[in-house]
Amino acid sequence: MGKKDQYDKPLAQNKKASHDYFIEDTYEAGMVLTGTEIKSLRTGRANLSDSFATIRNGEIFLHNMHISPFEQGNRNNPGDPSRARKLLLHKSQIHKLLGLTKREGYTLVPLRVYIKNGYAKCLIGFGKGKKQYDKRESDAKRDSQRDIQRILREKQKVSN
Repeated sequence: MGKKDQYDKPLAQNKKASHDYFIEDTYEAGMVLTGTEIKSLRTGRANLSDSFATIRNGEIFLHNMHISPFEQGNRNNPGDPSRARKLLLHKSQIHKLLGLTKREGYTLVPLRVYIKNGYAKCLIGFGKGKKQYDKRESDAKRDSQRDIQRILREKQKVSN
């Protein structure tokens, strides 16, 4: 029996993050969830678009992450589906991130939410916002790579 992949499939992904930011470093953080949020998260009812992380009083919070209420939930369902959720990191990592985010243009962006060893984890990226011309350059590079791959596939079909 082989070792299982340490990351399960992502329950929620922020696909716009790589388009809007240059991600320089990533950190894995635990999430503090209440009530039946973990059940909703396991069914894939989470949305990371327009979410961001902030550091307040030595703690990291994730804002604007929407977790839909669990349908079979009870009174332990949280009232606000997009409330601020606390992220769990080591104090040294938080201090390092606090120093890095003080620089101009840098921010903490949630990239992915997944379950690892039974616990909800959030992959936080430390990145700098892209300018409009950077986005156009990235799009052009991606389009050219796609064209090259398409031409190579067509040549392989012809040779077979």
